[in-house]
Amino acid sequence: MYVIVEIQGQQFKVEAGKKLFVHHIQNAESGATVEFDKVLLVDKDGEITVGVPTVEGAKVVCEVVSPLVKGDKVLVFHKKRRKGYRKLKGHREQFTELTIKEVVA
Repeated sequence: MYVIVEIQGQQFKVEAGKKLFVHHIQNAESGATVEFDKVLLVDKDGEITVGVPTVEGAKVVCEVVSPLVKGDKVLVFHKKRRKGYRKLKGHREQFTELTIKEVVA
């Protein structure tokens, strides 16, 4: 059984027992339980239920493993040829690591 859930504007395919990296959740603490109820689709043994816009009564229960995980460094390089203009910037995206405890559907 899996569900498609929307978490902070992004859609994820979720199954029980899997790990998930989502955009940083501000007030999350390690070991806390978080629930998401914007379930868009439920697949229960081949029986698919599509929400309009969400599935009633369905939710995903997660446990916060690590509240702040930094992603890989992304380098952004700008250059204008023949002008001597070069600029290099980089940033690391911040994520929250979740473990899916159960899917209620």
